[in-house]
Amino acid sequence: MAKYKTIAVVYGSDSSEWEVACRSGEFTASRIDGDSYDVYEIFARFGRWQLVAYKKKDAMRVPLPEGSRPEIDKTDFSVNVLGEKVKFDYVYIMQHGAPGESGQFQGYLEMLGIPFSSCSSSASAIAFDKYACKSYIRDLGIVNCAPDAFIHKGSDVEEFAARVAGKLKFPVFVKPTIGGSSFGVSMVKDPSGLATAVKYAFSEGPTVLVEQGIEGRELTCAAYRSGGVVHTLPIIEIITENEYFDYDAKYNGRSREVCPAEVSAEDTALVQGTTAKIYENLDCSGVVRMDYILAKDGLYFLEVNTIPGMTSASLVPKMVRTAGMDMTDFLSDIIENG
Repeated sequence: MAKYKTIAVVYGSDSSEWEVACRSGEFTASRIDGDSYDVYEIFARFGRWQLVAYKKKDAMRVPLPEGSRPEIDKTDFSVNVLGEKVKFDYVYIMQHGAPGESGQFQGYLEMLGIPFSSCSSSASAIAFDKYACKSYIRDLGIVNCAPDAFIHKGSDVEEFAARVAGKLKFPVFVKPTIGGSSFGVSMVKDPSGLATAVKYAFSEGPTVLVEQGIEGRELTCAAYRSGGVVHTLPIIEIITENEYFDYDAKYNGRSREVCPAEVSAEDTALVQGTTAKIYENLDCSGVVRMDYILAKDGLYFLEVNTIPGMTSASLVPKMVRTAGMDMTDFLSDIIENG
């Protein structure tokens, strides 16, 4: 018998990734076992949380048109549907970006005592900020980290750019420390373009990370916890037609994703072992994806994705399929045993 009865899948977000989050949330909701759970889909953006569809056990999905979508009662995270008050006893969070990936939404659920699919509020907050997370990972001493520089909005960008030009080898990658899907990210080949790229990255957040580019193969691996044991999924190598894995490469078909990656058994063990160690040291929950560059001098950490994409074409579902698992069974395992 299922541990939970009523699952809320929350998608949308307050970030530039909100549309991608909707696609991930709709796919996830469609794959949750409809024989075991009532599934309610909630669109949440800028403080307005609305029920957009629901599917009772063994019944058809009922979409709700705009203008007749009930608001979520935030005092106890419930909703009134046709005169019936529905309280959710588990939440599957599919918000890319804040507040669902930043730890804010997790903190709200923790205060209400409602279990959820992703990392805790504290682990999410660390992983969400690329500089904070990289600093945490670097101190663990389990994987290489590229040389970098960090700047707050309001600092002298020109002075920072001159300092970086003397410190890092080009090309460099300029990225906001929060957010994903490559929004605000630039590859800079020459110091003359650095200040402009930093200002562009500030459009997505108040802090910016500049990382020295590492030449190598881009690999990604996901881990999840089941029954107290951390498991890793097959590795994917991302081969892009563009200069790097930018938004166009990710979502417009300009990349090839090889799963399982054609790497040696030794490198496979290195990537999967490192992924499991990061997962455990960050005290992660749910399915979490780690990105790397495999260079000639070793494995380099890029970032942690605590709520990775979950559309039919996303990386984690591809890993699950390659592992020979059914997506519905996989999600049930996350919900029941994560």
